[in-house]
Amino acid sequence: MFKIMIVEDDVRIKEILLENIVRWGFDGKVVENFNEVFVEFSKYSPHLILMDINLPFFDGYYWCGKIREISKVPIIFVSSRNNNMDVIMAINMGGDDFIQKPFSLEILMAKINALIRRTYSYADAQTNVLQYKNIVLNMKDNSVFFKDKRVELSRNEFSILYLLMKNNGNLISRDKIMRSLWEDESFVDDNTLTVNINRLRKKLENIELEDLIKTKKRQGYIIL
Repeated sequence: MFKIMIVEDDVRIKEILLENIVRWGFDGKVVENFNEVFVEFSKYSPHLILMDINLPFFDGYYWCGKIREISKVPIIFVSSRNNNMDVIMAINMGGDDFIQKPFSLEILMAKINALIRRTYSYADAQTNVLQYKNIVLNMKDNSVFFKDKRVELSRNEFSILYLLMKNNGNLISRDKIMRSLWEDESFVDDNTLTVNINRLRKKLENIELEDLIKTKKRQGYIIL
């Protein structure tokens, strides 16, 4: 089932949008905490976003820009603003379409269906991210996001975190990590692995993930 996230401050419009999205057979989620739009996006992983411009704290342009750093998910701006500069700004920030309030529900749903068909008509509809809880690993630029904070990783650091996140809940031995890095044409011995793990942990501390990687003595590492 396709998932649609609604980022809208008007209570009545939120209700109308959610009701119609569900009626058309989509799964819908309304964002309630406008300080955590990026976190909600990361947790929900929607196939399409309906985004108002006028929002508390940060506007829709800001959140569109943040999401575009890691994802090409379709974004339709739904706004009461009606001058050409607003439309241009919305598209320049990465929006795929713009519909003005008050709007026709029939036209909006037609736009949603058309955009979903165009975007997901291919077998590969990936967003180039790996997500675990509220942590987002961006495979396009070797960076990791958490709570609206971002840090860049080296190739080895990224490979280690990718392996641990992809196998979260499972213990990964040091040998398996080293074999994974070797296959990536980056020879890593036991001492070098320790250095990379320590550097990775240091970077994760900068985005409040100091306890993410657990060590099992003489066994390996695990993310729980």
